[in-house]
Amino acid sequence: MPLTPAFEASVHGSRRDEVLRRMREMAPGPAVAIFPATPVATRNSDVEHPYRAHSDVYWLTGFEEPEAVVVLSTSGDRPFTLFVRPRDKEKEIWTGRRAGTEGAIKSFGADQAFEIGKLDEELPKLLGSARTLFYRLGGDDPQFDALIARMLRTLRARARAGVNAPPRIEDPGEIVHELRLRKEPRELDALRKAVELTRKGHVASMKTGRPGMHEYDLHALLEREFRQAGGRGWGYYPIVAAGENATVLHYNDNCVQIRDGDLVLIDAGAEYDLYTADVTRTFPASGRFSPAQRSCYQLVLDAADACIAAIRPGETIEGLHQKAVRILTEGMVKLGLLKGDVDQLIKENAFRRYYMHRTSHWLGLDVHDVGNYSIDGKARPLEPGIVFTIEPGLYVASDDESAPAELRGIGIRIEDDILVTDSGHENLTVSIPRTIKDVEATCVS
Repeated sequence: MPLTPAFEASVHGSRRDEVLRRMREMAPGPAVAIFPATPVATRNSDVEHPYRAHSDVYWLTGFEEPEAVVVLSTSGDRPFTLFVRPRDKEKEIWTGRRAGTEGAIKSFGADQAFEIGKLDEELPKLLGSARTLFYRLGGDDPQFDALIARMLRTLRARARAGVNAPPRIEDPGEIVHELRLRKEPRELDALRKAVELTRKGHVASMKTGRPGMHEYDLHALLEREFRQAGGRGWGYYPIVAAGENATVLHYNDNCVQIRDGDLVLIDAGAEYDLYTADVTRTFPASGRFSPAQRSCYQLVLDAADACIAAIRPGETIEGLHQKAVRILTEGMVKLGLLKGDVDQLIKENAFRRYYMHRTSHWLGLDVHDVGNYSIDGKARPLEPGIVFTIEPGLYVASDDESAPAELRGIGIRIEDDILVTDSGHENLTVSIPRTIKDVEATCVS
């Protein structure tokens, strides 16, 4: 695990200061916020999955070790407490260096640090002075939920001794996740680096992918490109889907042989400093789209282009989705997939037979990043600094006898990562081939 944060310590310090300021606005009296690290996950037997820090913990601190707890307090002169694993020479021989309490203070800016084994002793002291607890119940760690509940019961049992549990519990996501939604310049730098690694992976796949290869060959190629120049690998498990596999939205077996005439859909994004790109491209294994494939691809591209062109502050993800739905539904009628009046087909959700997912999601430290999509029951207006995806698609099952025969088994998605700017937008992934002309030229180069 890194012994220093990837970003400057001052970046995380400024974030914590803003969180504390908003906690004071939301909570009357002293308040404490608690953010536990993601638990280590067992893959099988005594083999663990590679550890990846909880995104909230990383955003607040840059700290990436497991068995850690971040505590922020609005009262006192030590607002940032970090519980960490102790230094252990024998264990570090096996699993790598640890920051320890000294490193937590020196490298990560903690005002005080304790070994994680002292959590039961020290955390109630911090909780006992608070009137509001910011903690996300029902999060990633049920065991930590139980620990918090036990500590609150213990504090309540001591009420006659003058010890009080926080009477109010709030979700810290209302603060942290709203701040994470708007990307800072340093975050955009990381996303741009993730996009560049992603571009290399997709371009290499288009140039290399041919009939006779297997999906796993391209998966391996993506892994290699994503780990170049400091990349962490993929930000989510890649989808490499040839032929009819592309009609399965979250296909990830990645094991089938690519056949002549197949389209290959790759949904994959590199991770850099824990920020992930999220890009989908679809290309013909033979190097040229068939007439049916070309018609379907152009329809999806038209929907993507229209949505991207409309992006500006004040627009909404819901509005963009409805734009994509209308263009795709009109195209489905022209292709013979649907019959009837377009408005009525949209009203009946008939398009969902061939386009069953939403058009966009937030993007950042998580591939489906945090932040509310609506405010007071209304679609959230886009703001400068928000990064999100545009990803229309068309999926015709191979056994759909109601579809024209030449369209069966075609699955296409085109996904780009978009930054909202003061004047409109920037397509961060525009350099990854996406038009029919550019895709075919890349495939045959």
